[in-house]
Amino acid sequence: MFDTILHVALLLLFPPLVVGVVQKTKAVFAGREGAPVLQPYFDLAKLMRKGAVYSRTTTWLFRAGPIVALAAALGAGLFVPLASSRAPIGFEGDVIAVAYLLGLGRFFTMAAALDTGSSFEGMGASREAAFAALAEPALFLAFAIVCVPAGSASFADAWRALPWRMWLEAHPELFAAALVLFAVLLAENSRMPVDDPNTHLELTMIHEVMVLDHSGPDLAFVLWASAVKLFVFAGLLVHLVLPIPAGWRGAGLFLIGLSVVALVVGIVESMMARLRLTRVPQFLVGASVLGAMGLLVALMERAG
Repeated sequence: MFDTILHVALLLLFPPLVVGVVQKTKAVFAGREGAPVLQPYFDLAKLMRKGAVYSRTTTWLFRAGPIVALAAALGAGLFVPLASSRAPIGFEGDVIAVAYLLGLGRFFTMAAALDTGSSFEGMGASREAAFAALAEPALFLAFAIVCVPAGSASFADAWRALPWRMWLEAHPELFAAALVLFAVLLAENSRMPVDDPNTHLELTMIHEVMVLDHSGPDLAFVLWASAVKLFVFAGLLVHLVLPIPAGWRGAGLFLIGLSVVALVVGIVESMMARLRLTRVPQFLVGASVLGAMGLLVALMERAG
């Protein structure tokens, strides 16, 4: 029961902090003081106090988009272990459930964008669909590499079976899985070099353009869902690299690992420019190829 309460508390309270660490890291690299690390919490509180504006051309899909996106992200977070090797909800195949819950949130975000009738937001939804179709194979290949040692499509079994000793030297497929997961994290969370979460230029926007018509609490749900999604992907990376014990010690180690992932994301965004849209598919296909090679090595090790 304690582990479940701790898991839910981490999932609800800490995602905006990850975004704050990324933003602070980028500010430091740019030579600016930047907003405080807790600024995302202030932004969410401000938006929750505001009213929402709805176009007369929209239907219930527009209002449902932010709610479903947030619910799907939180639901995925309940399947992903955080402060221990187990999550509150787990079963054989929960790895696939996480991927499709995130896909469900993406679908409703795109549907809400299309529901506005704006060609601008339709353009963003089209780009999101195209790049998601390339990112999902890479994600499933990374999950497959992680699940091969356990022979189970369950996060709890996979984390217990991971050979952390001689991680890099004896198991390069796990290093490949970490790189693929990080590439998918950048793509799925609209981070550099795939997308710029701070831009408002028509030619460069992917995710940001889909949520331009949302306001007030709806925009708060969108931002919170994005933070939870980043938190979930970062949590997967932390568990892939570190064995997380149960209890407070595991929670502390998990938060340290989470901070390191946020710092790395901020450094990558500070040192890399956004790729041209025509180069993004190559980036994602390259991640899939790396994942396929890692999966082949993992299967050969298991067979041997």
